[in-house]
Amino acid sequence: MISIGANNLKSEFCNNHSFQNDKIYKIRAHHGLCMFYFKGKGYSSEFVENMTSFKNYLESNPLVLITCKTDVICDKCPNNVNGKCITEDKVSQYDRRVLSKCRLTDGDIIHYDKFRNLILHNIIIPGKREEVCGNCMWTTLCRNP
Repeated sequence: MISIGANNLKSEFCNNHSFQNDKIYKIRAHHGLCMFYFKGKGYSSEFVENMTSFKNYLESNPLVLITCKTDVICDKCPNNVNGKCITEDKVSQYDRRVLSKCRLTDGDIIHYDKFRNLILHNIIIPGKREEVCGNCMWTTLCRNP
């Protein structure tokens, strides 16, 4: 696992909604959990398109920088105001819980499949998703995967 400061890499998303294979993209820790349950629903069609594109890109198993700050998913979220989430207190708790349960730290760089497996084996299979983000507005979607 590579560990560097999360601020050393910036979130980049191409205007044509295609990701570049030579980039390391930031992903909020709790968004790794969201990827398991995403069903094409979200705040807006622009948000859903962005989330779908990023989820598809992650299937190529790129290196990702795990962070507790805004990421490429946040780029199209209406809660993102000037690069900061208006519900930051709540979502940063989700991030810290994912990091703790997966024994990761903010700024770790790992392959996405490893991150996904850590979430699967430390949160989803043991039934700990509600502990991480049970008060999320989207939680009903996650109860019926």
